[in-house]
Amino acid sequence: MATTVNRSRTKHAQAVSRDGSSAAPAKAFNSSFHAAATEEDVKRIWKLIKDNNIKIIDLKFNDLPGLWQHFSIPIHELDQDYRRGIWVDGIGFDGSSIRGFQKIQESDMNLYLDPSTAVVDPGCEVPTLSVVCDIFDPLTRQPYSRDPRFIARKAEAYLKKTGIATTSYWGPEAEFFVFDDIRFDQTENQGYYFIDSNEGEWNSGRDEKPNLGYKPRYKEGYFPVPPHDSQQDLRSEMILKMIASGIPVEKQHHEVATAGQAEIDIRYGTLVKTADNLLLYKYIVKNVARKNGKVATFMPKPLFGDNGSGMHTHQSLFNNDQPLFADKNGYAGISQLCKWYIGGLLKHAAAILAFAAPTTNSYKRLVPGYEAPVNLVYSARNRSAACRIPVYTDHPRAKRIEFRPPDPSCNPYLAFPAMLMAGLDGIQNRIDPGKPLDKNTYELSPEEAGKIATVPGSLEESLNALEKDHAFLLKGDVFTKDVIDVWLEYKRQEIPKVGLRPHPYEFYLYFDI
Repeated sequence: MATTVNRSRTKHAQAVSRDGSSAAPAKAFNSSFHAAATEEDVKRIWKLIKDNNIKIIDLKFNDLPGLWQHFSIPIHELDQDYRRGIWVDGIGFDGSSIRGFQKIQESDMNLYLDPSTAVVDPGCEVPTLSVVCDIFDPLTRQPYSRDPRFIARKAEAYLKKTGIATTSYWGPEAEFFVFDDIRFDQTENQGYYFIDSNEGEWNSGRDEKPNLGYKPRYKEGYFPVPPHDSQQDLRSEMILKMIASGIPVEKQHHEVATAGQAEIDIRYGTLVKTADNLLLYKYIVKNVARKNGKVATFMPKPLFGDNGSGMHTHQSLFNNDQPLFADKNGYAGISQLCKWYIGGLLKHAAAILAFAAPTTNSYKRLVPGYEAPVNLVYSARNRSAACRIPVYTDHPRAKRIEFRPPDPSCNPYLAFPAMLMAGLDGIQNRIDPGKPLDKNTYELSPEEAGKIATVPGSLEESLNALEKDHAFLLKGDVFTKDVIDVWLEYKRQEIPKVGLRPHPYEFYLYFDI
């Protein structure tokens, strides 16, 4: 995406009507979180429009669970004067129709364009400019408390306010599956899902006229070359789209599972910027897969008996240009401040996962035996620990921690702030994470294993933990009580929807009783 434009003004310029006459000044924005567009912003946007023959402007925003929503306007609806039209007035939408947002009696909401996010839309055939928007209340002209992007912005502001650091950096490793066919249904008298992949080992005996073999064995998809890896070119197409859209890509590869599991790693960035990039990343993955007659999913555990998809999240703190997690004399080269940050993550892990592993399906991944980090310990190199300290390099700027329990079904605008707030709470309260565990946590004796805390075993446990442990999230007004309450209410509705339905395997276990 384009580089963020610096803005010095704190209030809107005086509004100008479409006929050129002056209007009354608009109420000021909360300018800490969204300043008015500048003349430079709008000139740059219109240069993108003219250079790429843009016909449509697509306005995107995030619902509470984490899916991009959008609507589009024709090009003539976007003024070339930054003092006119939607640059000043925003553009309305019905907030009552968006998951986790408004009630019907308070449905009107406004979107304001963030010019720094403008990019030629990588998923549209008609030349389209994609712009991410911030959500405001049209009466108060203040940011909407349940706008996930606003929560992420507040987290960045709170970090600076603490004086601990000026910047946090985030590097998510989002895994996903690409399948050739998916069918699922649930009615009163039936319930099933069916997944198929040309790479699936279960198809090693299928008559494919001809079947050419080369099906990666279960848990052996990481990562042989083609022809075992049949999706090399597909992933390359994805990363080229990402690069063209401004996402800095580091690498792509097949992942462990047999059937089309993939990972594309993007370079670290600041919190809001990385969350923006991750939403665009998922958009590109899904659209490139569909264009090629396939389907991509970020569901954590679609396959039984093979690895699920995680989103290991690398994070670090800097004070201006000074890395704060590095100490060459510390364990694995990390500082005491970093250890306290880890202590906060481990202490609040159960509550964090209400946002970072937010589906009932997430906890089918978080089980022993599939490289899933279920044990709340930290270690250098050990991937069975919840917190890992990569040791690829000793360079102080590269020193970071990797929190492994999150998965890609999460909303990064909520999950990243939840992790940051837990880490900061650890620093503020000097929470000791204990001694590192440099052994395979899956091979511990029962006595050793019994002394180690583990992640929650279900979404319900995580939500209960969040209900009891969320004071750390409320600091600095980053998360507000209404966001916590709505999230708990919304996610708890999912639990009986899954729990009350007969499971197909229950027929195998109990039908002949």
